[in-house]
Amino acid sequence: MNPPLVNRRVLSFVGDIYEDLELWYPKLRMIEAGAEFVIAGEQAQQSYVGKNGYPCTSDIRIADAQSKDFDAILLPGGFMPDRLRRLDKVKQLIREFSDSNKCVAAICHGGWLAISAGVYKGVRVTGSLGIKDDLENAGAIWEDSPVVVDRHFVSSRKPDDLPWFAAAMIDVIAKQ
Repeated sequence: MNPPLVNRRVLSFVGDIYEDLELWYPKLRMIEAGAEFVIAGEQAQQSYVGKNGYPCTSDIRIADAQSKDFDAILLPGGFMPDRLRRLDKVKQLIREFSDSNKCVAAICHGGWLAISAGVYKGVRVTGSLGIKDDLENAGAIWEDSPVVVDRHFVSSRKPDDLPWFAAAMIDVIAKQ
C-alpha cells in the first residue's frame, strides 16, 4: 500500500523563535506519509533557531514560494508568527491556499498568521488559549479541543495535541 501523501507537497514557514515541536513533528509525519516537505524562510538556506534552541534551515525564500506548487501549508507557532504575519507575501500565500480549498493547518500561535491573512471568518478553530480572543475577534468560532477540522482548515492548541493535529492534516490532505 502506498503512503497516503505520495506526490503531495507541504509548505511550512520558519523564522526565529518558532515552536520547535510544532514544525518538526508535522514535518516528520508528513514525510513519513509520503509527502515532500518544503520550509520557507525570509532567506533561503538560512538557519533559524527555535524557541527551545533547535535549528531549522529553510529550503526556499518565502518571496519565491508559489501556492500552486503545494497541496497544504503548515503554520507553526512560537513567537515567529508575530513577525511573519507582517509580511504581505505570507498573508497572500495563506489566502491563496484558503481560496483554493487547500489544507491550511495552524497550531498554537500559528493561528495569528491565518488571522492576519483574513481567512478565519466563520471558521471553527482552536488555538492557544493566549490567542482565543484574537481568533474570536477575527470572526473565528473557537473550540477548546485537541484538534478542530472545518473543511480544509486544521487547527490545534499546543504541542501536546500534535498526534491528533498531524493525523488530521494527513487525512485532510489525502482527501483533497
